Amino acid sequence: MQFMSRIRGSAALRLACQLTGILLFVSMSSGVQADEDVLKTIFLVAETDRVIAANADTGQFFELELHAKETVEHSHVANAVAVLITNQRFVAIGAFPGGWRSIRRQADEAFVSAEAAGYSALVVTSDRILSFSGRNGSWSFRGR
Repeated sequence: MQFMSRIRGSAALRLACQLTGILLFVSMSSGVQADEDVLKTIFLVAETDRVIAANADTGQFFELELHAKETVEHSHVANAVAVLITNQRFVAIGAFPGGWRSIRRQADEAFVSAEAAGYSALVVTSDRILSFSGRNGSWSFRGR
């Protein structure tokens, strides 16, 4: 009798583990899907001396004038955020209707990578990790 209850107990444990794994997979999958539900809001038009961002959600246009000898080295655009890496600064815009937000590059700071997804952007340099929230239009950073 004890042998049978141990088998039932281990079968129940196996089933509980399988269900937990399924629930974890479903919750992780739904987190990824939530990013896909972000509407395409931000569009960029690049010109030689400026970049114009269109916020389709608010119907606003925001112009970013490039400084003297400033060039755009990289750009990453997601549904509700865009980030530009220039030779002088990091500039981002999001669904927040406040327009472009920039942060200066430090002396001898080398660009490593950047990405944008949903409402967020991340920039990694030799000295810092910077994140931009397209929801509230703010930069945050920390040293490496």
